[in-house]
Amino acid sequence: MWDFLTHPAFLWTVIVLAALGVSLLIASYPIAASIVYKITLTRKSKDKWGRTISNDLIPEQRAMYDAGLKWAAENADKKTDLHIVNEGLNLYGEYYDFGFDKCAFILSGRTESLKYGYYFAKPYQENGFNVFVFDPRAHGDSDGRYNTAGFEEYKDDIAWVKHITKTFGVKTIVFHGICIGAAGGLYAIIDKNCPEEVKGIVTEGMFANFGESMKNHLRERNKPVFIMYDLINLNMKKHTGHDMNYGPIDLIDRLDKPLLMLHSKEDTYSTPDFANKLFEKAGCDKKQLVWFEKGRHSMLRITDTEKYDKAIADFIKDNGWN
Repeated sequence: MWDFLTHPAFLWTVIVLAALGVSLLIASYPIAASIVYKITLTRKSKDKWGRTISNDLIPEQRAMYDAGLKWAAENADKKTDLHIVNEGLNLYGEYYDFGFDKCAFILSGRTESLKYGYYFAKPYQENGFNVFVFDPRAHGDSDGRYNTAGFEEYKDDIAWVKHITKTFGVKTIVFHGICIGAAGGLYAIIDKNCPEEVKGIVTEGMFANFGESMKNHLRERNKPVFIMYDLINLNMKKHTGHDMNYGPIDLIDRLDKPLLMLHSKEDTYSTPDFANKLFEKAGCDKKQLVWFEKGRHSMLRITDTEKYDKAIADFIKDNGWN
């Protein structure tokens, strides 16, 4: 009675259905990859990644924002709102002038506006630095559609440096980059057009390349890395001309200015093994890697504020910027 199982017509039906299922699965990958790319790295309006702080925050983020907003409110009388145009994009920032000729540039990470940068300002203020926070392109009030993982944003960093030094007479600038902000800061500081006033860089959660971070995001969400990642990268190349497989690990050997890397041993996106590789390859003579035993990606200061602020104070002192 089970002879139909071996009948050629039945076998061919099974084969055709299986092939159809595989085809549909494969066909769904480009669609899914396009959606992931759009969600992760593009915005259509300023409602996305704007200055309005989401209510859907984990406790660490909420505490960081609350502390940062408090700092900004306490120093509101020191603030000057700034606007420049670079590559046809309107860009916006805030300069907090405490009367120094030095300034820390807080380079926020993906999805974050300048309000995120407030939280990182205090250790610089306490060590004789003015503070500049700004909306990266495609974030906050600034124009732009694409987050390019630092490849285009670094040009804005340089444009802001030129504006700040010319307008306020700043003589010393230190970049403080968080995740993608760190990558953009690195690209800026090694660029031939970067003004000499930029003296060093502090990084938190800097990735080797954004592709490795993207793969880890996919794994965390139980999404297939094979094929899916390559398709996401194809979207990146199509819309921005940049390759996620290329990043700080390919360029950090060109860095010839002081580097302080702050990194968590629990970072699941910019993993510790790549942090070690970045540090070892960094071309500068003066470099330090400070490890934090605990802490989510880009949320180290809230985990151990004393250690975090001391690392920055020591970095400033050791390089004679205090």
